[in-house]
This record gives sequence, C-alpha cells and structure tokens, in this order.
Amino acid sequence: MENTKSTAELENFKPFDNLSNISKSLLGRGLHYVNYSKKTTVLIKSQRVSGAYVVVGGQLRVFTLTPSGKEATLYLINPGETCVLALNCIFNELLYPAWVEAKPNTSVAVIPGPLYRILFESEPAVRNMTVQAFSTIVFRLMAELEEVHSYNLEKRLASFLLLRSSADAKIQMTQQEIASHLGTTREVIARVLGQMVSKKYIKTSRNQIVINDPSRLAELINQ
Repeated sequence: MENTKSTAELENFKPFDNLSNISKSLLGRGLHYVNYSKKTTVLIKSQRVSGAYVVVGGQLRVFTLTPSGKEATLYLINPGETCVLALNCIFNELLYPAWVEAKPNTSVAVIPGPLYRILFESEPAVRNMTVQAFSTIVFRLMAELEEVHSYNLEKRLASFLLLRSSADAKIQMTQQEIASHLGTTREVIARVLGQMVSKKYIKTSRNQIVINDPSRLAELINQ
C-alpha cells in the first residue's frame, strides 16, 4: 500500500472538475491518495471512519458476514463513486457497519471528514456526487434484495455472471470470489456452475468462466 498526495491528479478526476479554486486549494491540502497493489481490507466493522472514500481506479467491495460466517457482498464501488456508508458515518459520527475490501490495483482518494462536510455545504458538485452516490447504491441494494427474494441460486448466479461479464462474455473470477459475492460457499457455487456447464450455458477453466450464449443465459432468469 502506498500513500501519495497530488493536487495535479485532481484535474483528471471528474467529481472535482467544477470546484472553485478555493475549494481545490483546500482539497489539495487535505486529500490524500491510497494505492492498493493487491487485495486488501480497507475498513472493518465497527472501525471509526476518517473520511470519504472516492474510487479513482479499480474497485472497492463492501460486504457483510452472515450468521454462519460467510461473506455476502452489499455493493461494489466503481471509479468516480464513493462509499455511502462511509459518508453516513462522517455526517452522523457513526462507526462503520460493514467491511470494505480493495481489489488489486485500486486507487482511492480519501477526503477527511471535516473537509468533506465543508465542501458539501459550499460546492454543488460535491452535493450532486453525494446524492448520486446514495441513489445509485439504493438502486443496487433494491435490485439485490429483489434477486434474493425472487430468484433461486441458479438464477441469481446467471444474473451475476451476465452483469460481471466482459464484452467477450468472459468472467475472470474464482469460485470463492463468486461465493463471497452471493453469500454462499465455494462448494455450492461449484455445484451450480457444474449444472450450467452440463446444460451448455457456460464453459469453465481456471479462474475463468465463458458464457456460451448470453441471450440463452438471460432466458434462464425469466423461466
């Protein structure tokens, strides 16, 4: 993990493009960047949050633990987005209620809590980013809840694969990573993937899944 400070990087970061010169100066003195070269735990449950976490590159995963100790992903934070749970903590002086994990090669801009509150009050761009963050995450959480209550695991897995697939219909993830996202075990995921392979929905290899026909896999969700 490497910490860096740079006001020049602000010019390339869209949420900060429209800040006033005074706010950019304040931000340049207070903000710092944290780079994670490998998968790293960023926050743990009940930890005090120092500021707002804005993803510059890579991805953060916010997750909780089920009563049986399995990980279950709450939401992902992509470049240009911020963690709404961290914002809630710095505005309401709460302890963080979940865990956060950085994927390899992730860069995060950390804005100290008091500074973020100042910018929120004075800068429309920061208020817009905050409102957008809350609305985006609420939408994602509602979609996830709908899947949990409406779909069996095979359909949830099919939806997950379609959403995470690249343009060439590939998913570069381990079975354990998928299990952690869906709140189940690697063994269960291996079994369901095996069923999908036998039905020719997908092909699997080491740490990679290839969707044979995305439209056919999408039909499975609506059955």
